[in-house]
Order: sequence, then structure tokens, then C-alpha cells
Amino acid sequence: MAVLLESDKEYDLPKMYKIRQVFPNEELKNITEEISCKMNSPEIYSKIRPDMHVAVCVGSRGIKNLFTIVSAVVNGLLERKAKPFILSAMGSHGDGTEEGQKEILAGYGITEDRLHVPIVTQIGVQKIAALSNGTPLFFDEAAIRADLIVPINRIKIHTDFVGDIQSGLCKMLVIGLGNQKGCSTVHEEDPTNFSKIIEEGAGVIIEKMKVGFGVAIVENAYDKTACVDVIAGEKIISGEKELLKKAKKYMPFIRLPSIDILVMQEIGKNISGAGYDPNIVGRSSVLKEFTIPFPKIEKMILLDITESSHGNGIGIGLFDVITKNVFAKLDFRAMYTNAVACKCIEDVKIPLMADDEEEAVRIAVKTTRNLNKKKLKVVRIKNTLELEYIEVSEALLPEIENNEYLNLIGT
Repeated sequence: MAVLLESDKEYDLPKMYKIRQVFPNEELKNITEEISCKMNSPEIYSKIRPDMHVAVCVGSRGIKNLFTIVSAVVNGLLERKAKPFILSAMGSHGDGTEEGQKEILAGYGITEDRLHVPIVTQIGVQKIAALSNGTPLFFDEAAIRADLIVPINRIKIHTDFVGDIQSGLCKMLVIGLGNQKGCSTVHEEDPTNFSKIIEEGAGVIIEKMKVGFGVAIVENAYDKTACVDVIAGEKIISGEKELLKKAKKYMPFIRLPSIDILVMQEIGKNISGAGYDPNIVGRSSVLKEFTIPFPKIEKMILLDITESSHGNGIGIGLFDVITKNVFAKLDFRAMYTNAVACKCIEDVKIPLMADDEEEAVRIAVKTTRNLNKKKLKVVRIKNTLELEYIEVSEALLPEIENNEYLNLIGT
């Protein structure tokens, strides 16, 4: 298929240079000890009794040290003679099915063989209340039957909305444990209202259900565990608001003002719920306000989807060009289930496809007006989660030289 003219291939693509971006790098070294210590605090310890059936809620996010964290919580409960089980809390992810959600958990090492406790991924829900605007609030039936509910999640800014409450324990309670039905119902709302809806919904769930405590994780810009907190159920909302402020300070970003072509190696559900974090690149189908700096980008190229996504390529629709490799990996049922539930079908539209990265870059250049082909500003990143090391073209080197937070590593 003739996409390009021979003249479009006559110029050389720019030489790329590896650089290191510098961000705050605090890291929690002994995660297990930290969780054990905090679970032994009086306000948490008093909530756990022998023979309690405890739903330890785990989602679909690719959280660093997730198995270590979940294992520490499970072992802490077992030490108190409780009967913990893992409960999937991921809304419509995993194709919205029990098998799909169990497969996602297994991909993170969360299995019965490794944790020696049951894994429950049933998707039945019950309506437990209605929010002030009339929206029904659905909640997982296995969680309702449990004697204690313990959500585990990362606190971070969200890809689709802003507010005092974004992605974290509250969202897991309202949307993750709402399974596909609850997830779809909440997503009927305007994203600009999400933060308030999630805060209200979490308040109702905490009041009506047996939410004992939550385990909140904050990661730094290098995808390392910065801190872990164990928060009593009645303090989850206020505690999460404070941790979100800390999470914002740790967010990575691209320390360049403008880019002609951004090449992203991969997207995936283990990277972000939207496949990639729109806050990093300033491109979203729903987010109208961005809370961290982002560069002006003319064209975006995608090369791959992570294996952990199991074919859910949500996010591809926001790219200008993808490779055929990306298309070949798509599981349309899983991707469309997610997109319909969150009402973001723009995110799963299929962009123009190129044979490989070189052709994709040349197509991006050809379809962008007024670019200087001898001084192309090209940036290549792995994904929006791992931004310590990125590659930049020669035209961007002058900006590297005068920036103390950008270090040239080599070619």
C-alpha cells in the first residue's frame, strides 16, 4: 500500500539521544514492616477479630510491589486468626467477567497458590442506596456478605477528572466494587462531577458497609513505592485527600515545552486506566483541565500494547498513527466493554496504521504542516509511567544543556 512518496523518504530521520529526567525520589524500603506496624496500631488492630471473613479488595492497576503489599495485608489478617479472601474490585475491566478479572489478578501474581487464600471474582451486585441526585449505588455482593472490607489501591491524579478525590480508595469502593453495572451507572454522570459523586458515594458505602480500613499507596515519579498508609474506614475520605496532595508532587512529566513528534512505545491498563496518562501529554477525550505541566505536541505515535492489558487497547483513539503491531494485539470485546462502560468510545477509534516506527514517523511529519525536517523535535518515551529515561532528537539538545533537571546520558 503506497502511503508515502519516494520523496518522503529522502531525508534522514534525526539522531536520538538518551537523557535522564530528575524528579523527587523518596522511596519506602521496607514495605512489609511498614504495613505490619500500621496494622498493629490500636485503631486498626481493634477492627480485626478471629474468624472474620475479610474481603481484601484488589483492582486492575499495575501498582509497583502490589503482590508484596497484598501479601503483607493478608498475612497481617491471618496472624489475627481472620479469614481473608481476595476480591476483585475493577469495575468493567477484565471484559467485565469473572474469568477475565481472575486472569488480570493472576498477571500480577495474585493467585490462590501464592497467597493461600481464596480468590473471588464474582460480579453480582446489589443496589444499596441512591445518591443525592438519584443515581443508584451498586455494591459487590461478596463484599456485602463479608464481615470486613479492606480496599487496597494507589492514590493518584485521575485521567478523566479533577477534584479533591480522584483515583484511589474511594473510587475503588464506588466504581471498582460496583463491578460492570455500578461502573456503567456512575459513568452516566458528567466527568466534571465525578469527584463529588465519588466522595458522596464513598461516604455512603463507608457508613452502610463494613469498611474496616484501607491501604493507600503513593508512588514516586520513578514508579517506586514512596509511601503506604493504613487508614481506618471512617478516615478514608479525609486521609485520601491529603495523600492526593502528596501524589501530585511525585507525578512525573516531560520537561520540554514543545515536541513535533512524540513516539510512545506502549500503552496499557497496567500503566493507566486510560491506557496512558493524559495529564502527561495533554491529550484526552474527556479531561478538560490538566494539573501538571505538559508539552505542546503536534503528532503522537503508538508502537505497542503491554501484555498485561490482555488486548485492551483503550487509549489508541487519541493517537494520530499506530503500527500494525498494535492493531494485531487488540481484543475488541475487552476494549469495547471498557469503552462503553466509561462512555469514552473516542478512545478506541482506530488511527492510521503504519508498517513500522520509521514509516509512522515519516507519516506524522508529512501530515504536520510547517515542520523543519532538518530540525525535527522528536521525543521517544516508553510509556507515561516510566519517564526517568527518554530519548530526544538533536534539535532538542540546547534545551537539555540549560536545564538542571535534564541530563544527557548518550546516544
